This record gives sequence, structure tokens and C-alpha cells, in this order.
Amino acid sequence: MRPERQHQMWRSEAGSRLWLSGLIAAMEQAARPEIRREPVETETLARLRAHLAAPAAFRLFPVSRWRH
Repeated sequence: MRPERQHQMWRSEAGSRLWLSGLIAAMEQAARPEIRREPVETETLARLRAHLAAPAAFRLFPVSRWRH
């Protein structure tokens, strides 16, 4: 899917719910003891560190005035 299409999808309520559901499922999977015992590949850790080091894209999403 093209990035601009993804951006539009995530801005909708249904897209937000879908994204959140995927995040929860991934976190539940990662929390399983048999998964937590497995070593993480060096390449995966490097990509994660690079992603976390990148600045947040504040301009992509307008600031919500609603309290969640």
C-alpha cells in the first residue's frame, strides 16, 4: 500500500481501531514466555534503534483538541 493511502486510512476511526488492534495483538504475542526467551537478531535490534532515534513526524498528524 502506498504511504499516502496508509496515512489516510490511519486517520479514520476505523483505521485507528485496526492499528490499535494490531498493536495489542503484537504485544500479546511478544509477551508470551516462549517468545520472550528467544534471542533477538542483531539486525532487528539495529532497525529498532534507528527507528526510535528518528524524530517524530509531528506535521503528519494535526494536534487533536479532543481528550481521549
